[in-house]
Amino acid sequence: MPFIFLPLSGDFVFAVSSDDNSELWLSTDQSPLNVQLLAWVGKTGTEWTAPGEFEKYASQTSRPVRLSAQKRYFFEVIHKQNDRGTDHVEVAWQLLDHNFRFTVIESKHISLYVDESDLRMNYVTHIPQTVASHEHTSSKQRSSAAVDMLREDPRDTLYQVHLINSKYLQGILPDCTYNPTYTIKDFPLLRYQGLQFVQMSYIYPNDYTRLTHMERENTCFYPESSYYKKISAKIQKVKATAKPKQTNSSALIGNGEIKAKQQLAILQNRNPRYSKTNHTQIQKLKKSPIEREDRPGAMPQKPTAVNRQKLPETEKVLHPDINSHFTTTNRNGNQFIGKSSETETDPRKALREKEIELNKGEWDHAGEEDGDHNRTEIKRNATHRDSDSMWEQQGDMAIDPDEEDLTPAPVFDTQVNWNQTFQVNHLDLQSQRSDWIDLSCNVSGNLLLNPSDALAVVRAFMDRLNEKHKGRFTLVRVLNVVKRVDGYRGSRYLLELELKDANGQLLRLTHYIYTLIRHNPWRSQDFIFQRSQPQLVLCNPVGFRWNPDATVHFIVPVKNQARWVQQLITDMEEVFRKTGDSNFNLIITDYSSTDMDVEQILQKSSLPRYQYVKLSGNFERSAGLQAGIDLIDDDHSIVFLCDLHIHFPSSIVDTIRKHCVEGHMAFAPIVLRLNCGSTPSDARGYWEVNGFGLLGIYKSDLDAIGGMNTREFRERWGGEDWELLDRILQGGLEVERIYLRNFFHRYHSKRGMWNRKILKVPFKY
Repeated sequence: MPFIFLPLSGDFVFAVSSDDNSELWLSTDQSPLNVQLLAWVGKTGTEWTAPGEFEKYASQTSRPVRLSAQKRYFFEVIHKQNDRGTDHVEVAWQLLDHNFRFTVIESKHISLYVDESDLRMNYVTHIPQTVASHEHTSSKQRSSAAVDMLREDPRDTLYQVHLINSKYLQGILPDCTYNPTYTIKDFPLLRYQGLQFVQMSYIYPNDYTRLTHMERENTCFYPESSYYKKISAKIQKVKATAKPKQTNSSALIGNGEIKAKQQLAILQNRNPRYSKTNHTQIQKLKKSPIEREDRPGAMPQKPTAVNRQKLPETEKVLHPDINSHFTTTNRNGNQFIGKSSETETDPRKALREKEIELNKGEWDHAGEEDGDHNRTEIKRNATHRDSDSMWEQQGDMAIDPDEEDLTPAPVFDTQVNWNQTFQVNHLDLQSQRSDWIDLSCNVSGNLLLNPSDALAVVRAFMDRLNEKHKGRFTLVRVLNVVKRVDGYRGSRYLLELELKDANGQLLRLTHYIYTLIRHNPWRSQDFIFQRSQPQLVLCNPVGFRWNPDATVHFIVPVKNQARWVQQLITDMEEVFRKTGDSNFNLIITDYSSTDMDVEQILQKSSLPRYQYVKLSGNFERSAGLQAGIDLIDDDHSIVFLCDLHIHFPSSIVDTIRKHCVEGHMAFAPIVLRLNCGSTPSDARGYWEVNGFGLLGIYKSDLDAIGGMNTREFRERWGGEDWELLDRILQGGLEVERIYLRNFFHRYHSKRGMWNRKILKVPFKY
């Protein structure tokens, strides 16, 4: 509970990162009585972050707080750690309009409330009693949704803001031809090969589509570490020659040549309950290099230059707080496996272990850059070399239990230095992701665009806008930026901004721009032409413009799904009620349902527009969709191929319009498939990353590529969406692919569904 000093006055955003839960409280002055909760990591005991990961949860970052450099402020951090994972907590800050990354607060900006170095442990009267440590009820700040994606976001209600008049957007930027390199018109594709040519777009700001509440069931978000792959290879190598009969307990502390199976045998002999657990974890180690035999723990952090202290090497081996909860590696790859009285088979273990390597920063392997440390390691390895050779020569020789030395090794605790701090780099997991679709990962959510990239483009556009209109518009906030990367010719941006005009009216700007990459050759002193650094030129992509007035037709084929049909109609009524947008149409193609009169239900609904067509025969999805397409007369309207069991966000009509561009782009949003028993209010499930059955496309474009394939996909469904995707790409269109907030596929039984029939079994008394 120290004080914090500011380097500059201004608006600061604070962030906290921890494993497991933590809270950051900041006072409005130097008094502990005025603390307020700013940021936190979870509240249920299951939330956690990697060291330096400040953007995993929405609650981790605070609102902007205006602070003065002439004052000091009391702050308090509450941290809760269970018996698993990496024990850490970091507090960082960011000065608005000065930088875009969080920086861990260094010791030069902190002073102690009381120096406890010389105080007895039972002396606690100096500790201030604040609301932070006595708040047991849910505070106002914690009243948000349990799932970050369900929190309120300005994107969700953007349709309510009046659009800026398009005349103000004319002549802002020079015109340019839109011809990205990722379109593959007339390119010969194999069946279903189009999946390989669809790339994700980047989003700013964070829309929290990452399913953090589901990650303990799927660990694909954190990438593999080459550091731990090397450790795994080392362990597998020594396991191949391990001698399981060795039972000397001293094997728990020693050189990396100690065999993994010998360590396993020791634990099994000490306590039979370890046998099954440890065996399971050793088997996991073969598949995942970051799985550990004992409890996962933190790699030792390298202290900063401020009051840096080094532990003696013997202490690093014997110190329980350092070695008993993790396996670390020195320069030579030798391992020191500390004692542990417990084992864990927590499914989050692999996920937590992967986080450590990502944050080691500039001192990637602690022993590699510290010369004194390396020399000490070499001396100790030389000291143990002879004993290791004797260990290897023992073979299967039995050991007399009477001769075994069971004397516990001495344990040393380091003296607490209250002024010592550690530096942790900002962990940017997004920079390690690719825009290719990862079909093996269904929880990661949208790719996040770097703030420096997004805001630079926004500022450049606003400068040109106000230059054209003499400062008429003021930027209120950046609501949404979508970037499609083309590293060769230039990237496309969708800017969604909230502006205020000279009369004080709030306006919404939703506009596509193009950033061309221009290479200007220059002549060197030797009169040799060389290529200079590329320049980005903002321009207006001719013809690439969305239509805010386009009609969106939702086409849903059905058969004998009465309750779900009723739910669909109710959901669409709710969309109309919230938005007031009447420019959409629900088309239901009905394969002669016998469990309800679909047309009658549509007639009684409050939908602004609907169409109904009755079909006969067995259910065919492709034929049902095509029947609905044939009902549409306006070729310049948008067709949205849909499923029955979908929950729509209220902004769905506006979203489809924005991401469909006639002659250029179709829209395939990724839906969240809910688990059994889950509802849209708790959103437990996974992203359907490999499905393209929910697709928006202009009717003229769909007709140009031949519509639905009703010849090959008769009386079956599955694969027709991938086949359609192939033809869309070959037609020269691109496909916008993003994870869509609050867009769910409800879990449903297949009983009585489509062509399934009910078998009537006579009841016997």
